[in-house]
Amino acid sequence: MIDRKLLAALRTKEDARFLEQHPVSGKMFAEAKGVMPGGVPMSWMAKWPGAYPVFVKEAKGAHFSDVDGNNYIDFCLGDTGSMTGHSPDATVAAIREQAGRGITAMLPTADAAIVSSELSRRFGLPLWQFTVSATDANRHVLRYCRLITGKSKIIVIDRCYHGSVDETFATLDDAGNTVAREGNLGAPVSLDQTTRVVEFNDLAGMEAALAKGDVAAILMEPAMTNVGIVLPQEGYLYAVEKLAKKFGALLIIDETHTISVGAGGMTADLGLKPDFLTIGKAIGGGIPTGTFGMTREVAAFIAAKVELEIIDTGGIGGTLAGNALSLASMRATLTDVLTEDNFVRMIELGTRWSDGVDAAIKEFNLPWTCNRLGARGEYLFAKSAPRTGREASDAGDFELEQYIHLRMLNDGFLITPFHNMALMSPATTAADVDDHTVAFRTMCAELTQC
Repeated sequence: MIDRKLLAALRTKEDARFLEQHPVSGKMFAEAKGVMPGGVPMSWMAKWPGAYPVFVKEAKGAHFSDVDGNNYIDFCLGDTGSMTGHSPDATVAAIREQAGRGITAMLPTADAAIVSSELSRRFGLPLWQFTVSATDANRHVLRYCRLITGKSKIIVIDRCYHGSVDETFATLDDAGNTVAREGNLGAPVSLDQTTRVVEFNDLAGMEAALAKGDVAAILMEPAMTNVGIVLPQEGYLYAVEKLAKKFGALLIIDETHTISVGAGGMTADLGLKPDFLTIGKAIGGGIPTGTFGMTREVAAFIAAKVELEIIDTGGIGGTLAGNALSLASMRATLTDVLTEDNFVRMIELGTRWSDGVDAAIKEFNLPWTCNRLGARGEYLFAKSAPRTGREASDAGDFELEQYIHLRMLNDGFLITPFHNMALMSPATTAADVDDHTVAFRTMCAELTQC
């Protein structure tokens, strides 16, 4: 449906428009290359479309401005890190107050129990521990699972993402063998030694992987998000729970992105009963943090196995884990920002955004589809919604994505750089969404020359 010569011509036009609109960012980027590889503080920031990344001057709510004075509606929101909207007032006030009283001291504050109680209420798991990121939470939980079960293997879903956890950068080759994903850097061991990969929504594959008897844990999102939104088929997640129990593996649900469906994520929404739950990013309003919850049975087993004398040398925790500042930010964010009422509005706006995308796809007869996950929406370049991570990956089109992202950026909209996902915050408005709908429709019309 997309003429590649036309696409190349449109991309050339947007490249020129980007340079015209962002000269100050260009100068700052040129200077930054002298002190940072690729001119960016983290390597993946080089993936933004355009000749260089846009340098941010200020962000507030669902909007931000760059150093050239351009203003944007932000649907990326830090890839969930700013799902609250940038610098929500309640969170900023709590951070400011706590920073004046102390940032970290390796001792608990009153906020620790308050946050744990709220997480327990939302997700149903009674006991909680805190980390610096969701990646750390996943790493720690995997260690506990191996301790509890005495088994070595971890099952992950093909094309999953759980931060920079070594065990998760695996995929299936054409013969169904577990191998390292493309781009996996400096893996400490071959991935088939630690990991077994299963396709999402494949119960037969899950049972076969568990039946080998060496699986300590299943680590999964209840809906895939990072490769594109892939929704669970009816009954799939409950069946995975039963299989985990049948074969003595522990189930870990990572809600870091899927909290977009509501205050308690898909765990509360579907009544899931994991052994562990991990989450990070959004619950701190942008302050780095992560946490993991567990059942009382799991906690009792860990307590019986871990000696107090060596509790600090087992690869669990970190000096800044559970620090006072992150707990203050979580308390304010959970209490005053990511509330049930705000989720109602965010989900309504997510539906409105997806409806606008669907309308343009239909109008211009594009072979695309738009999936929805509460306050999230995402379009993929396939006629039907994907059922597996592989199908979602195959529905990608890097050349087309780069053009769309650049075009939307030049028009004043930021979407997630790694795929075509938009997220609504409590500060997002219907006008923000409708502005995107108009811009997206115009872009589709030009792509199809209608």
